[in-house]
Amino acid sequence: MGGPLEQFAIPRRAAGPRDIVIDLEYCGLCHSDVHTARGEWGSRALPLVTGHEMVGRVCAIGSEVYNRQVGERVGVGCMVGSCRVCEPCKRQDEQFCIHNAVGTYGAWDAPHSERTQGGYATSIVVPEDFVLSIPEQIGPAHAAPLLCAGITMYAPLEDLRVGPGDKVAVAGIGGLGHMAIKLAAAMGAEVTALTRTPAKAEDARRLGAHEVVLTTDEDALDAARGRFTVLVDAISAPHDVGALLDLLAPRGTVVLAGLPADTDGAAMPLVDPRTLVNRGLRLAGTKIGGIEQTQRMLEFCAAHGVVPDVEIVTAADMNEAWDRMVAGELHYRGVLDIGSLDSNLNA
Repeated sequence: MGGPLEQFAIPRRAAGPRDIVIDLEYCGLCHSDVHTARGEWGSRALPLVTGHEMVGRVCAIGSEVYNRQVGERVGVGCMVGSCRVCEPCKRQDEQFCIHNAVGTYGAWDAPHSERTQGGYATSIVVPEDFVLSIPEQIGPAHAAPLLCAGITMYAPLEDLRVGPGDKVAVAGIGGLGHMAIKLAAAMGAEVTALTRTPAKAEDARRLGAHEVVLTTDEDALDAARGRFTVLVDAISAPHDVGALLDLLAPRGTVVLAGLPADTDGAAMPLVDPRTLVNRGLRLAGTKIGGIEQTQRMLEFCAAHGVVPDVEIVTAADMNEAWDRMVAGELHYRGVLDIGSLDSNLNA
C-alpha cells in the first residue's frame, strides 16, 4: 500500500434482482480515501479502488426493482449494505449496523462473496436500498461530495436541532468545515468560523460565516469563551479538544468530525471530565448518516441552494490532487471526472 494511483480494470458482479447498475459520472475525493490507500488506517487487501461519493445515471435495474428508472440520476455514498434487521438498521442508522455496514470499498460483502470496490470507476452495482436520488437542482459534480462530507456535517446539526437562536462555531475550514458553515447558516444559526489562517477569513464569510475568530488572537478567543451552543470540530490533525470546550456555553456540544491518520504519532490530548461535568457539556461524534437522513440532506441542500465548493480533477491529475488534498490546497472538495478514465481497459 502507499504507492501511486494507477488505472486498471476490475470486474463488477452481475446485477441481482434487487440491484441497480450505475454508469458513474463523478466521484468525490475524500481524505479517508488517502488514509485508506496509503495504509494510514491499517492495511487493506489489494487491488483497491477507493471513492465513496459517487453520482451517475441508472443504466440497468434488477427484475424486482420498481422505484428506479433507467436514465435517472442517482448517488451512492459510504456504504452499500447492512444487515437491515438489527436495532440501528431498523431505526435507519445503517452506518451503525451491529453486524457492520458494508463499506463502499475495501469491505467484505458477505452476501455477494466479494470485496467491495469504490467509485473511482466507470460503473458500479449497488443494492437498491443504498441508492440515493439526486435532486435536479444540484449538479452531479456538486452532488458527489454531499454523499460523505455533506451528510457528515448535516447529521449532527439535524440531530441537535440547530436553528435560529443557536450560535454555532466551526473549527477547521476545509472540506468538512466549509460544509458545516454553509449548512448551519442555511438552518438559521449564527455561525462563527474559527481559523488560525488570516487568509481564510474572507472566504469563511463568503461561505456564510457571520464572524471569524482567529485562534492565534488570544483576546478574540477570550471574548468568544462561553458563547457557542454547538462547536463543530473538523480539524483532521491531532489537537487539543479540551481547549475548544472553553468556547461552549453551558450545556453546549462539541461535535468531533475530523480524524487524524493513525501514523501521525501524536496522541489526542485527554479531555478533563470535570470540564464536562461542571458545565453540562457534551462530546459527540459524527459518522455520516443513514440512507433516509442522507436523502433528507440532499433535499435540504436542493431547497436551500447549499452545495460544496468543488474543483474538478481528471484521472491524469489524481496523484497530484491527493497530495494537494493532504496539503489542504484543494478548494474545498476535489471531484474526479469519471469521463477522463481510460475507457479502453478491459476487466
